Amino acid sequence: MDGTVLVADDDRTIRTVLTQALTRAGCKVHATSSLVTLMRWVDEGKGDLVISDVVMPDGNGLDQLPLIASARPGLPVIVISAQNTIMTAIQATEADAYDYLPKPFDLPDLMKRAARALEVKRRAPGPRISDAPLDQGDDLPLVGRTAVMQTLYRLVARMMNAQLPVLITGESGTGKSLIARAIHDFSDRRSLPFVTVTAADLDGMDGPSTVLSRVRGGSLLFDEVGDLPEQIQARIVRMLDNLDDNAPRIMSTSQTDLMTRMEDGTFREDLYYRLGGVTVAVPSLRKRVDDIPLLADHFLQRAERDGAPARRFGDAAVDLIRAYSWPGNVRQLENAVRRLVFTAAGEEISRAEVELVLGNQPAIEPLRSSGEGEKLSASIGSHLRRYFDLHGGVLPPPGLYNRILREVEAPLIEIALDATGGNQAKCADLLGINRNTLRKKITDLDIRVTRRRKLM
Repeated sequence: MDGTVLVADDDRTIRTVLTQALTRAGCKVHATSSLVTLMRWVDEGKGDLVISDVVMPDGNGLDQLPLIASARPGLPVIVISAQNTIMTAIQATEADAYDYLPKPFDLPDLMKRAARALEVKRRAPGPRISDAPLDQGDDLPLVGRTAVMQTLYRLVARMMNAQLPVLITGESGTGKSLIARAIHDFSDRRSLPFVTVTAADLDGMDGPSTVLSRVRGGSLLFDEVGDLPEQIQARIVRMLDNLDDNAPRIMSTSQTDLMTRMEDGTFREDLYYRLGGVTVAVPSLRKRVDDIPLLADHFLQRAERDGAPARRFGDAAVDLIRAYSWPGNVRQLENAVRRLVFTAAGEEISRAEVELVLGNQPAIEPLRSSGEGEKLSASIGSHLRRYFDLHGGVLPPPGLYNRILREVEAPLIEIALDATGGNQAKCADLLGINRNTLRKKITDLDIRVTRRRKLM
């Protein structure tokens, strides 16, 4: 790499790590904790690339992007941020940032992006006109500061105005339709209709033409496309093949594995390839446990804004909420929090009150830690006894065996993959299973594999 990089971050450790890494790569580096200093350097003509944090002691880094573009057209800016909502990624894209990376970021990945930014001569960005206030995103329950959610935010922000179809996958209640709505609401089609299509909408000879007349070049969402009957799938294929220049943005959601459906002959292969331009996998709450308290507080605040009494969770209550597996994901969590808001006896919601609400849920698989030194079998036994006790004498829903196996198997494989640096051959040997078996389990359990180490 060759060039001068301006680094602005109020975290001294991050400034030091970036300075050392960029210097070793052959760059000159100017680092500061002040946006005022950064803008002075920009105005003086210094720097071939800017790497800036968002929240700084003397301002917001995103607010500086239009000023940088005005003063130095073509100067690329990589935004790094620990913000926990999708809005940071969207705002960075709206402000024409060269790239966006969430914290904690992967250092080698950032270095590759910085190298590309220094090599590419960027055209001067034009002014962007937005008729949708970005602070609307505060009401979107797309909340999370975990790495998987930050990666999701960045992907959504990047493809808002792409013309590729989008397939959004994930378990029930993860917020797939909210992702689709966010893509529409912050895209250049935001002033056009957003239409969700069901099988009934496409029934009859005039169904497809009626749908297209409703959407008028906006965004068209096929909700739970994997559940559509074969004749409706065929009708969608014909409709997509005959779209004109005023074609809508095509999006679809599915909680079922469409590849498996194709293999067993219940989903058309030609439809899959027409819908799967970009696949967005929305993680379950089990894969972002650290976001659960954040989401719960978000729903408490939303209920209070809607006129409900102010509530907060006690520490023991938060521990139980984090430990619960939330098979219904964000939707189940929101409903449980709303119920607790109105059933709690006082301002602080207790563990017993949470336990009472969760005991009445249709499926409950709490996996909580036991005493240190306890054997795994004994720990699992205590979890399962507690699981049956919370049903109050009523049997749990059918399918318990596979649900429990999934709860144990998924973290075992994830931790083994992490321990082997993402090397599937080593991981299969460690687990004592065939490599093809491991690959199938990774796919079935929707486990994300990466060979990169998180350095910051």
